Amino acid sequence: MDFVRLTDEQIKHDPEQQLKNFRRRKDYLVAIDTDGCITDNMSGKQMLIFHPQYMEFYQLWGIESYFREVAEYYNLFSVQRGCNRFLAVQYTLDALHERKDARDAARKNNVELPEQEPLNRYIQYCEKNKLGLGNPSLSKYLATMPKDLYLYKLLGWSESVNRMFPYIKIPPFENVEKCLRIVAEKADIMVVSQTPYEDLVNFWQENNLLGYVQIIAGQEMGKKGHHIETVKKACGYAESDILMLGDADGDLKAVKQNNGLFYPVAPGHENEAWKKFPGFFEKFINNTYAGETERALLEQFSRVLLKTPPWQEDGYEHVRAYRAKQEIRKKLYETLNPSGRLLVL
Repeated sequence: MDFVRLTDEQIKHDPEQQLKNFRRRKDYLVAIDTDGCITDNMSGKQMLIFHPQYMEFYQLWGIESYFREVAEYYNLFSVQRGCNRFLAVQYTLDALHERKDARDAARKNNVELPEQEPLNRYIQYCEKNKLGLGNPSLSKYLATMPKDLYLYKLLGWSESVNRMFPYIKIPPFENVEKCLRIVAEKADIMVVSQTPYEDLVNFWQENNLLGYVQIIAGQEMGKKGHHIETVKKACGYAESDILMLGDADGDLKAVKQNNGLFYPVAPGHENEAWKKFPGFFEKFINNTYAGETERALLEQFSRVLLKTPPWQEDGYEHVRAYRAKQEIRKKLYETLNPSGRLLVL
C-alpha cells in the first residue's frame, strides 16, 4: 500500500482517520520516531529555532542563558526529551518561575516571565476533549478565548517555528535507509512523532524515505502511545509483534503502554544503534529479542537521559552549566545560522 498524504482539511477535521482505517500487510508493526532518531536534528531545531523564536516572541533575551539552559534540559538532555512542544514550554516556564536565580535575573534585566495559567488551561482543554496538542487544537481553543493575547503569541510562536523548519536541513543518520529497507520486507512501518504532520511528511519525502512508510502520525493525532494503540486495535497486531524505535523516554513509555518492545537509539550513540539494528531486528522477528536482550539495551539507555535538573544538584553554578553546552550551540550557529543571535559566556 503506497503512502497517501492527508490534506489540510483531513488534518483539521479528522486527523486520526489514517490510523483507524489502516489495514495491515505484514505480520509485524514497527513504529519509528523521527527527530533525534532518524535524523540528528533535535539540537538544531531546539537551539536554532524553538528557543530563539520563543525568546523573541516573549522578549526573554535578557535571561537568555537561563531560558536556554532550562529549555535545553527538558527538550534534549532529560527523560522529557522528545515531548510535545507545548508540554516542553510548560516544563520550562514552571522551572523558570520556581528558580530564584532565574527570577532575580529577570527582575534585574526588566524581563517579565510569561504567564503559566493560559498554557495550563489549553493543555487541560486538550486532555478533556481528547485532542492532540498542536496548532489545530490551539486554534480551536483560541476561538473560545479570543481576547487572550498570550494564546495569540503562543500560536504565533508555534506557527513561526513550523515556517522555519524547512530551512534547517539535517540528513538522516548513516544506515537508516538500509535498515528501513530490511524492516519493510517483514513489517508495516509507521512514523510516530510529536512533530507536526506536514513537517514529518516533508522530511521523509525530501530524504527519499517515504516509500518505506505506510502511516505518518504527528502531534495532531494525539500522543505517541495513542498512535500505536489505535493502529494496534484496528489491525490486531500481537503485542509481541510491535517494536518501537526511539531516542527518548516518551518513546519507551508509548510502546510499553501497548505492551510492545523497544529499541533505543540513544542520544550520542545513534550511528552505533543503526549499525547494530539489523541484528536486533532479526532477533525481534525470531521472537528472541524480548527478555534479556531488550533489558540489557534498556539498562544502557536509562543511563543516558537525566532525571534530575542540574540546578537542583549540589554544587550547581549557572555560568558553568551554561558553558557546558556552549560548544554545541556555537557549532550549530556557525554551521547553520552564522548571523543568528546567541549568547556566548
